[in-house]
Amino acid sequence: MKNTVVCTVILGALASGFGASSARAQGCLAAHTNSNMQSCITSNGHDMPQSTSAFLRHHPLTVEVDWRSFSSFRHFSGTVENTSRQVNGNFIPNHQNLYNISMDLQVSPRWSVNTFVPVLQGTRDQKYAPVQKVEIAGIGDMIVGVQGWVWRPPTEAGGNIAFSAGLKLPTGINNGMGTGRLANGTVQKVVADQSLQPGDGTWGFTLGSQAYKQTYFHTVGYFQGSWLFSPVDTTGVPTFRTAKGEGVMSATDQYIFRAGLSRHVPHVYGLAAAFGGRMEGIPVRDAFGKSDGFRRPGYIISVEPALQYQYRRSMISLSAPWAVQRNRRASVTDLANHTHGDAAFADYAVILGVAHTF
Repeated sequence: MKNTVVCTVILGALASGFGASSARAQGCLAAHTNSNMQSCITSNGHDMPQSTSAFLRHHPLTVEVDWRSFSSFRHFSGTVENTSRQVNGNFIPNHQNLYNISMDLQVSPRWSVNTFVPVLQGTRDQKYAPVQKVEIAGIGDMIVGVQGWVWRPPTEAGGNIAFSAGLKLPTGINNGMGTGRLANGTVQKVVADQSLQPGDGTWGFTLGSQAYKQTYFHTVGYFQGSWLFSPVDTTGVPTFRTAKGEGVMSATDQYIFRAGLSRHVPHVYGLAAAFGGRMEGIPVRDAFGKSDGFRRPGYIISVEPALQYQYRRSMISLSAPWAVQRNRRASVTDLANHTHGDAAFADYAVILGVAHTF
Protein backbone atom coordinates (compact mmCIF):
# COMPACT_ATOMS: atom_id res chain seq x y z
CA MET A 1 0.00 0.00 0.00
CA LYS A 2 1.05 3.59 -0.58
CA ASN A 3 1.67 5.93 2.31
CA THR A 4 -1.76 6.63 3.72
CA VAL A 5 -3.03 9.60 5.67
CA VAL A 6 -4.82 8.52 8.82
CA CYS A 7 -6.89 11.13 10.64
CA THR A 8 -7.90 10.16 14.16
CA VAL A 9 -11.37 11.42 15.00
CA ILE A 10 -11.07 11.15 18.74
CA LEU A 11 -10.93 14.26 20.79
CA GLY A 12 -10.15 14.81 24.37
CA ALA A 13 -13.13 16.40 26.06
CA LEU A 14 -13.70 18.89 23.36
CA ALA A 15 -11.25 18.09 20.64
CA SER A 16 -11.78 16.21 17.44
CA GLY A 17 -14.57 18.48 16.51
CA PHE A 18 -16.66 19.51 19.44
CA GLY A 19 -14.07 18.54 21.96
CA ALA A 20 -11.58 21.13 21.05
CA SER A 21 -13.79 23.95 22.09
CA SER A 22 -13.71 23.04 25.72
CA ALA A 23 -10.02 23.20 25.90
CA ARG A 24 -8.52 24.19 29.18
CA ALA A 25 -6.30 27.20 29.08
CA GLN A 26 -3.05 26.90 31.02
CA GLY A 27 -4.03 28.94 34.02
CA CYS A 28 -6.93 30.45 35.92
CA LEU A 29 -9.06 30.88 32.81
CA ALA A 30 -12.06 28.74 33.64
CA ALA A 31 -12.21 26.41 30.67
CA HIS A 32 -12.88 22.92 31.88
CA THR A 33 -11.90 20.36 29.31
CA ASN A 34 -9.00 18.82 27.52
CA SER A 35 -7.92 18.60 23.93
CA ASN A 36 -6.04 15.54 22.92
CA MET A 37 -3.09 15.36 20.59
CA GLN A 38 -4.61 12.72 18.31
CA SER A 39 -4.55 14.81 15.15
CA CYS A 40 -3.81 13.77 11.60
CA ILE A 41 -0.69 11.68 11.21
CA THR A 42 1.14 9.97 8.39
CA SER A 43 1.19 6.19 8.55
CA ASN A 44 3.60 3.93 6.76
CA GLY A 45 0.62 1.93 5.59
CA HIS A 46 1.35 -1.36 7.34
CA ASP A 47 -1.38 -0.83 9.94
CA MET A 48 -4.07 0.09 7.44
CA PRO A 49 -6.68 -2.50 6.49
CA GLN A 50 -7.30 -3.37 2.86
CA SER A 51 -10.95 -2.41 3.28
CA THR A 52 -11.85 0.55 5.47
CA SER A 53 -15.52 -0.46 5.52
CA ALA A 54 -14.69 -3.99 6.64
CA PHE A 55 -12.37 -2.68 9.34
CA LEU A 56 -15.07 -0.36 10.71
CA ARG A 57 -17.61 -3.17 10.81
CA HIS A 58 -15.32 -5.25 13.02
CA HIS A 59 -13.71 -2.41 15.03
CA PRO A 60 -16.16 0.51 15.29
CA LEU A 61 -15.41 1.69 18.85
CA THR A 62 -12.41 3.74 19.97
CA VAL A 63 -11.86 4.62 23.63
CA GLU A 64 -9.33 7.22 24.65
CA VAL A 65 -8.04 8.55 27.97
CA ASP A 66 -6.15 11.84 28.07
CA TRP A 67 -4.28 13.45 30.94
CA ARG A 68 -3.26 17.10 31.01
CA SER A 69 -1.19 18.63 33.80
CA PHE A 70 0.04 22.16 34.38
CA SER A 71 0.92 24.62 37.14
CA SER A 72 0.01 28.29 36.75
CA PHE A 73 1.79 30.96 38.75
CA ARG A 74 2.61 33.89 36.40
CA HIS A 75 0.00 36.65 36.71
CA PHE A 76 -0.96 38.74 33.69
CA SER A 77 -3.16 41.79 33.17
CA GLY A 78 -3.54 42.10 29.43
CA THR A 79 -0.28 40.86 27.94
CA VAL A 80 1.82 42.40 30.73
CA GLU A 81 3.12 40.09 33.44
CA ASN A 82 2.62 41.33 37.00
CA THR A 83 6.12 40.43 38.14
CA SER A 84 5.60 42.36 41.38
CA ARG A 85 3.36 39.55 42.64
CA GLN A 86 6.27 37.13 42.51
CA VAL A 87 8.58 39.66 44.12
CA ASN A 88 6.09 40.34 46.92
CA GLY A 89 5.22 36.67 47.33
CA ASN A 90 1.46 37.12 46.79
CA PHE A 91 1.17 35.12 43.56
CA ILE A 92 -1.40 32.29 43.51
CA PRO A 93 -0.03 28.83 42.57
CA ASN A 94 -2.70 26.75 40.86
CA HIS A 95 -1.97 23.12 39.88
CA GLN A 96 -4.44 21.05 37.88
CA ASN A 97 -4.73 17.56 36.48
CA LEU A 98 -7.43 17.19 33.86
CA TYR A 99 -8.50 13.73 32.73
CA ASN A 100 -10.76 13.13 29.78
CA ILE A 101 -12.46 9.89 28.80
CA SER A 102 -13.80 9.83 25.26
CA MET A 103 -15.64 7.22 23.21
CA ASP A 104 -16.02 7.37 19.45
CA LEU A 105 -18.43 5.00 17.67
CA GLN A 106 -17.89 4.92 13.92
CA VAL A 107 -21.28 4.16 12.37
CA SER A 108 -20.00 4.51 8.78
CA PRO A 109 -16.78 5.61 7.07
CA ARG A 110 -18.09 9.20 7.15
CA TRP A 111 -20.13 9.44 10.36
CA SER A 112 -19.38 8.87 14.03
CA VAL A 113 -21.02 9.61 17.38
CA ASN A 114 -18.95 10.74 20.34
CA THR A 115 -19.09 11.10 24.10
CA PHE A 116 -16.62 13.06 26.25
CA VAL A 117 -16.39 12.94 30.04
CA PRO A 118 -13.89 15.31 31.73
CA VAL A 119 -12.66 14.91 35.30
CA LEU A 120 -10.69 17.61 37.13
CA GLN A 121 -8.43 17.46 40.17
CA GLY A 122 -6.73 20.61 41.36
CA THR A 123 -5.15 22.56 44.20
CA ARG A 124 -4.90 26.31 44.76
CA ASP A 125 -2.78 28.14 47.32
CA GLN A 126 -4.57 31.40 48.14
CA LYS A 127 -1.77 32.83 50.23
CA TYR A 128 -3.50 36.06 51.14
CA ALA A 129 -6.92 34.59 51.98
CA PRO A 130 -8.16 33.33 55.35
CA VAL A 131 -8.58 29.89 53.76
CA GLN A 132 -5.27 29.30 52.06
CA LYS A 133 -4.86 25.90 50.42
CA VAL A 134 -7.91 24.48 48.61
CA GLU A 135 -8.20 21.04 47.02
CA ILE A 136 -11.05 19.74 44.85
CA ALA A 137 -11.86 16.90 42.44
CA GLY A 138 -14.95 16.01 40.41
CA ILE A 139 -16.61 15.35 37.08
CA GLY A 140 -17.13 18.07 34.49
CA ASP A 141 -19.82 18.72 31.88
CA MET A 142 -20.24 15.81 29.47
CA ILE A 143 -20.60 16.29 25.72
CA VAL A 144 -22.39 14.01 23.28
CA GLY A 145 -22.32 14.71 19.58
CA VAL A 146 -21.81 13.67 16.02
CA GLN A 147 -19.10 14.22 13.42
CA GLY A 148 -19.18 13.78 9.65
CA TRP A 149 -16.54 13.95 6.92
CA VAL A 150 -17.31 15.84 3.74
CA TRP A 151 -15.82 13.10 1.57
CA ARG A 152 -15.93 9.39 2.27
CA PRO A 153 -12.56 8.31 3.76
CA PRO A 154 -10.05 7.44 2.56
CA THR A 155 -9.86 10.10 -0.14
CA GLU A 156 -7.65 9.78 -3.19
CA ALA A 157 -6.77 13.49 -2.92
CA GLY A 158 -5.01 12.88 0.42
CA GLY A 159 -7.17 15.36 2.33
CA ASN A 160 -10.56 15.79 3.93
CA ILE A 161 -12.57 18.07 6.20
CA ALA A 162 -15.02 17.18 8.96
CA PHE A 163 -17.68 19.15 10.81
CA SER A 164 -19.08 18.31 14.21
CA ALA A 165 -21.77 19.39 16.64
CA GLY A 166 -22.36 18.40 20.22
CA LEU A 167 -24.63 18.97 23.19
CA LYS A 168 -23.07 19.93 26.52
CA LEU A 169 -24.94 18.37 29.42
CA PRO A 170 -25.11 20.03 32.87
CA THR A 171 -23.39 17.11 34.61
CA GLY A 172 -20.45 19.10 35.94
CA ILE A 173 -19.93 20.17 39.52
CA ASN A 174 -20.13 23.98 39.58
CA ASN A 175 -20.42 24.63 43.30
CA GLY A 176 -17.76 22.24 44.51
CA MET A 177 -16.70 22.57 48.11
CA GLY A 178 -12.95 22.19 48.30
CA THR A 179 -11.01 21.10 51.36
CA GLY A 180 -9.40 24.30 52.62
CA ARG A 181 -6.69 24.80 55.20
CA LEU A 182 -6.44 27.86 57.41
CA ALA A 183 -3.12 29.42 58.30
CA ASN A 184 -3.21 27.60 61.65
CA GLY A 185 -3.73 24.24 59.94
CA THR A 186 -7.46 23.90 60.63
CA VAL A 187 -9.36 22.11 57.85
CA GLN A 188 -12.75 23.30 56.63
CA LYS A 189 -14.95 23.16 53.52
CA VAL A 190 -15.10 26.22 51.25
CA VAL A 191 -16.51 26.98 47.80
CA ALA A 192 -13.60 26.50 45.41
CA ASP A 193 -12.41 29.24 43.08
CA GLN A 194 -13.97 29.31 39.61
CA SER A 195 -10.77 27.93 38.07
CA LEU A 196 -11.10 24.78 40.20
CA GLN A 197 -14.77 24.09 39.51
CA PRO A 198 -14.91 20.94 37.30
CA GLY A 199 -17.86 22.29 35.27
CA ASP A 200 -20.40 25.08 35.12
CA GLY A 201 -23.51 22.89 35.35
CA THR A 202 -25.34 24.58 32.45
CA TRP A 203 -26.64 23.47 29.06
CA GLY A 204 -24.64 24.40 25.99
CA PHE A 205 -23.60 23.23 22.56
CA THR A 206 -20.44 22.95 20.49
CA LEU A 207 -19.55 23.42 16.84
CA GLY A 208 -16.23 22.32 15.42
CA SER A 209 -14.23 21.35 12.39
CA GLN A 210 -11.04 19.51 11.59
CA ALA A 211 -9.17 19.02 8.33
CA TYR A 212 -6.00 17.50 6.96
CA LYS A 213 -4.13 17.60 3.67
CA GLN A 214 -1.10 15.61 2.57
CA THR A 215 1.52 18.00 1.21
CA TYR A 216 5.10 17.67 0.00
CA PHE A 217 7.66 15.17 1.35
CA HIS A 218 4.89 12.98 2.89
CA THR A 219 4.05 15.79 5.31
CA VAL A 220 0.48 16.33 6.48
CA GLY A 221 -0.99 19.72 7.30
CA TYR A 222 -3.73 19.63 9.95
CA PHE A 223 -6.27 21.98 11.52
CA GLN A 224 -8.69 21.64 14.44
CA GLY A 225 -11.07 24.26 15.75
CA SER A 226 -14.01 24.20 18.11
CA TRP A 227 -16.20 26.61 20.05
CA LEU A 228 -18.29 25.82 23.11
CA PHE A 229 -21.37 28.05 23.35
CA SER A 230 -22.89 28.70 26.80
CA PRO A 231 -26.08 30.74 26.31
CA VAL A 232 -26.88 30.75 30.05
CA ASP A 233 -25.79 34.01 31.69
CA THR A 234 -24.46 32.88 35.09
CA THR A 235 -24.23 29.65 37.06
CA GLY A 236 -25.76 31.22 40.17
CA VAL A 237 -22.85 30.01 42.32
CA PRO A 238 -21.52 32.71 44.68
CA THR A 239 -17.92 33.85 44.35
CA PHE A 240 -17.86 35.84 47.62
CA ARG A 241 -16.20 38.70 45.72
CA THR A 242 -17.09 42.23 46.70
CA ALA A 243 -16.61 44.05 43.38
CA LYS A 244 -19.85 45.18 41.73
CA GLY A 245 -21.29 42.52 39.43
CA GLU A 246 -18.85 39.80 40.50
CA GLY A 247 -20.98 38.13 43.16
CA VAL A 248 -21.77 35.05 41.05
CA MET A 249 -19.81 32.98 38.54
CA SER A 250 -20.34 33.55 34.83
CA ALA A 251 -21.17 30.70 32.39
CA THR A 252 -18.56 31.22 29.69
CA ASP A 253 -17.97 30.29 26.08
CA GLN A 254 -14.67 28.51 25.39
CA TYR A 255 -12.65 27.95 22.24
CA ILE A 256 -9.55 26.28 20.82
CA PHE A 257 -7.78 26.37 17.45
CA ARG A 258 -4.83 24.19 16.43
CA ALA A 259 -2.85 23.92 13.20
CA GLY A 260 0.49 22.51 12.13
CA LEU A 261 2.41 19.89 10.22
CA SER A 262 2.90 16.20 10.92
CA ARG A 263 5.12 13.56 9.37
CA HIS A 264 5.90 9.89 9.81
CA VAL A 265 9.40 9.48 11.25
CA PRO A 266 11.48 7.64 8.61
CA HIS A 267 12.60 4.11 9.45
CA VAL A 268 10.65 4.09 12.75
CA TYR A 269 7.57 1.92 12.48
CA GLY A 270 4.36 3.65 13.63
CA LEU A 271 5.99 6.86 14.92
CA ALA A 272 4.95 10.34 13.79
CA ALA A 273 6.13 13.79 14.87
CA ALA A 274 4.15 17.02 14.69
CA PHE A 275 4.79 20.70 15.27
CA GLY A 276 2.22 23.45 15.26
CA GLY A 277 0.53 26.20 17.19
CA ARG A 278 -2.59 26.49 19.28
CA MET A 279 -4.76 29.25 20.66
CA GLU A 280 -7.30 28.65 23.40
CA GLY A 281 -9.25 30.75 25.81
CA ILE A 282 -12.44 32.42 26.97
CA PRO A 283 -14.03 35.45 25.22
CA VAL A 284 -14.98 38.66 26.98
CA ARG A 285 -18.55 38.31 25.72
CA ASP A 286 -20.37 35.12 24.79
CA ALA A 287 -21.71 34.64 21.28
CA PHE A 288 -25.24 34.16 22.63
CA GLY A 289 -26.86 35.53 25.77
CA LYS A 290 -25.48 37.87 28.39
CA SER A 291 -21.98 37.76 29.87
CA ASP A 292 -22.62 38.95 33.42
CA GLY A 293 -20.97 37.65 36.56
CA PHE A 294 -17.33 36.98 37.32
CA ARG A 295 -15.09 35.51 34.63
CA ARG A 296 -11.42 35.68 33.70
CA PRO A 297 -11.51 36.17 29.92
CA GLY A 298 -8.35 35.88 27.87
CA TYR A 299 -6.31 33.56 25.75
CA ILE A 300 -3.00 31.76 25.52
CA ILE A 301 -1.04 31.14 22.32
CA SER A 302 1.41 28.24 22.39
CA VAL A 303 3.80 26.36 20.17
CA GLU A 304 3.02 22.66 20.28
CA PRO A 305 5.51 19.87 19.55
CA ALA A 306 4.03 16.38 19.67
CA LEU A 307 4.83 12.70 19.15
CA GLN A 308 2.43 9.88 18.31
CA TYR A 309 3.11 6.17 18.23
CA GLN A 310 0.66 3.74 16.66
CA TYR A 311 0.85 -0.02 16.98
CA ARG A 312 -1.94 -2.00 15.39
CA ARG A 313 -5.16 -0.71 16.99
CA SER A 314 -3.53 1.28 19.82
CA MET A 315 -2.04 4.74 19.87
CA ILE A 316 -0.16 6.82 22.42
CA SER A 317 0.47 10.54 22.05
CA LEU A 318 2.53 13.09 23.95
CA SER A 319 2.70 16.85 23.53
CA ALA A 320 3.92 19.87 25.46
CA PRO A 321 2.31 23.20 24.47
CA TRP A 322 4.68 26.03 25.44
CA ALA A 323 3.22 29.50 25.93
CA VAL A 324 4.49 32.31 23.72
CA GLN A 325 1.75 34.84 24.51
CA ARG A 326 -0.68 35.19 27.41
CA ASN A 327 -3.43 37.79 27.63
CA ARG A 328 -5.88 38.30 30.49
CA ARG A 329 -8.45 40.58 28.87
CA ALA A 330 -10.73 42.95 30.75
CA SER A 331 -14.09 41.35 31.54
CA VAL A 332 -17.53 42.93 31.27
CA THR A 333 -17.47 43.73 35.00
CA ASP A 334 -13.90 45.06 34.73
CA LEU A 335 -15.01 47.48 32.01
CA ALA A 336 -18.05 48.55 34.05
CA ASN A 337 -15.93 49.07 37.19
CA HIS A 338 -13.01 50.70 35.32
CA THR A 339 -10.60 48.03 36.52
CA HIS A 340 -8.58 45.22 34.94
CA GLY A 341 -8.21 41.99 36.88
CA ASP A 342 -5.42 39.50 36.38
CA ALA A 343 -5.12 35.73 35.95
CA ALA A 344 -2.37 33.21 36.55
CA PHE A 345 -0.95 31.31 33.56
CA ALA A 346 1.42 28.37 33.21
CA ASP A 347 4.57 28.33 31.10
CA TYR A 348 3.72 24.95 29.59
CA ALA A 349 1.50 21.89 29.90
CA VAL A 350 2.10 18.16 29.50
CA ILE A 351 -0.58 16.20 27.63
CA LEU A 352 -0.54 12.42 27.40
CA GLY A 353 -3.17 10.37 25.57
CA VAL A 354 -3.78 6.65 25.12
CA ALA A 355 -6.36 5.29 22.65
CA HIS A 356 -7.44 1.82 21.58
CA THR A 357 -9.85 0.70 18.87
CA PHE A 358 -11.94 -2.33 19.81
